[in-house]
This record gives sequence, C-alpha cells and structure tokens, in this order.
Amino acid sequence: MRCTAAVLYDVNKPYAIETVELDPPKRGEVLVKIAAAGVCRSDMHFQKGEAIIALPAVLGHEGSGTVEKVGEGVSMVKPGDRVILSFVPNCGHCPSCESGHPHLCDEHARTTGKLFDGTSRLHTLAGQDLTQMGKVGCFAEYAIVPEAGCIPAPASLGFPQMALIGCSVTTGVGAAVFNARVQPGDSVAVIGCGGVGLNVIQGARLAGATTIVAVDVKDTALAFAKKFGATHIVNCRTESAVERVQAITGGGAHFAFEAYGGGATTKMAVDMIRKRGTAVIVGIAPVHDIAPLEPVVLTRMEKTIRGSYYGSAHPRQDMPRIADWYSRGLLDIDTLVTRRYSLAEINRAYEDIETDGVGRGVIVF
Repeated sequence: MRCTAAVLYDVNKPYAIETVELDPPKRGEVLVKIAAAGVCRSDMHFQKGEAIIALPAVLGHEGSGTVEKVGEGVSMVKPGDRVILSFVPNCGHCPSCESGHPHLCDEHARTTGKLFDGTSRLHTLAGQDLTQMGKVGCFAEYAIVPEAGCIPAPASLGFPQMALIGCSVTTGVGAAVFNARVQPGDSVAVIGCGGVGLNVIQGARLAGATTIVAVDVKDTALAFAKKFGATHIVNCRTESAVERVQAITGGGAHFAFEAYGGGATTKMAVDMIRKRGTAVIVGIAPVHDIAPLEPVVLTRMEKTIRGSYYGSAHPRQDMPRIADWYSRGLLDIDTLVTRRYSLAEINRAYEDIETDGVGRGVIVF
C-alpha cells in the first residue's frame, strides 16, 4: 500500500513530505493507522546529526493509532484496537528481556532501524529502503510495527495523550517512580523542563517528593513547570543552579535528574546532589559529548550516577498503570499538549522547539 510520510534524507535538511510504499505485515507484525505523533527532541538529534541513524529514514517514535491489520501469529491485539506504540518493542528471549529489563532488549538494539527480521517494510517509490526509527516511524500515515510494540489503551484516553505515554510521559514519570524510586519527603532537582523534564517533575510529585526544583534557561519553561509540581524554579542562565539547589535543599538534593541531554548538565546534576545522593541521567546527549567529572568527589561523598532509559519501564505493564494514574487525575497529560500540527507542518513543529514554546507539540492525523 501507499501512504504519506515525512522522510529525512540528510542531516540539517528539512523533512520531505512524500508518498512511500508500505509492505503488508509479516508474522508477528501489525499495521497501525497513526492518529497522533509527538514532536520530540530526540528526533531532532538525528536531524541535526547529533545522533546516528541510517538515512533516508522515517522518524517519529512517540505515537498512537488504531490497528488496521495483523500478521500471522498475532494474538495480543486485533483490528480496531486503539494502541500506544512502544519504541522499544522487545523480543522476549534475549538476556536483557529474560532478566526483567525488556526496555533494554538486545535484539531491538541489534536490529535498530529495521524490524526484528532485519528488513524494512518502508520504501521510497523508487524502491529504496527507509529506516524506521525505533521500529515505529510514526511520522507517516501508517506504520508496520512488532506486536510487542502495541500497548492497548482504553477508549477514554485521547490519541494525543496516548502518544505522549509512548515516550515523554513514560520516560519522565518512570525515571522518578520506576528507576530512582523517589520516596515521600525526598528533595529533587530536574534539569531541563521540556516534555521529559516536566514528566520527571510530576513523577516526583506523584512519588511524594516535598521539594522539587525545576532548572532551565527559559523563564517560560520554568513558569510552566510549576503547573506540574515544581516547588522552586532556578534559571541557570542568570544564577548558579548548583548553589541555588544546594541552598534550597539544605546541602544538596537527594536526586538530580538530567533531562536535557548534555555533558555540562550531567556534571551539574552530579554537583547539586548531597552526600550519598543520586544523579539520574535521563536526557539523550549528542554522540561524543563528555561530562567532566571529578572521581574523588564521587568517592569521598559516595555519590551515585545512574542512567535511566525509557523510565526503566516495562511498557506492557507500566503504560497501562500510567494511563490509570492519568484517568484518576494523578498525572496531567492534557496540559502537556500545547501545540497541534498536521504532518505537512512538521518542519515548523521542529522550528517551534527552538523557540520559547513550552510543553509538547503533537502531529495529529
């Protein structure tokens, strides 16, 4: 079949809106009609060449839609089901999956940009294979995805909200709740108040943190962070974020979450935690970026640095939990959606990320 997609042919170039060929689903695969796709900074890293992906590609990894058709052997979803798309569908049998960490699936990493059999279902009209980001590729009207990447969602959940659960909400809330396991009374600092950082903030609030310090360079982003539970705000462009966080928390935060993606902000996170505190690195930094750390500080103050990928979530069990928290009013996803675009407006959507736009943009089909 044919559909319209946004294709990235080269770094630092705009997306091309064009017709592409999409093969039918094979065994264990699902054809999804895309309803919404989040405008995430991670895709911009690939567009800018700050992260590596084989081009040409159809990006987009934060998506939702409706099942149109299923391949042989599919049993967990059926045509008509409304689904959240996971950008780390897991194989279920590699060492990471078997040890209880499906979000770190080895087979998914090995076949990056392709489906699990190592081939693509997306092609240009000239027959050239297109890379499919995260086995999702939701900057298109339709996508072929692994069954494991389809998470059924209740009818009460809107497609834009479902799409954000597919990445930013799970990544941020999960970092606080599933990875760091923030406890009632803890103090937390969050560096970067974009789509992921805002969800770290509301995840920390959900977990019972009493002091939540939002750190950013934009006053608009900091004001917006208050809506999600930030108790204090610090503009690190005009004041020392480390000194302010240490003063607010009485010696350093229990947890500092780096949600921007960079070496300098990783060091900032380490510097602003207290003795025996933990810096949780959530943001995706550009390749080859370096964090200048002093090992003696880690040793003498017993500080911990840990990564958090996809919120350390088990998508099939944790995304429904997150949807339930939203339905009970414990998480605010509605306010996160601040801008809506058509697929044809995708280049403007990414230009808006670089301005003072707050919250999350969503492409609606």
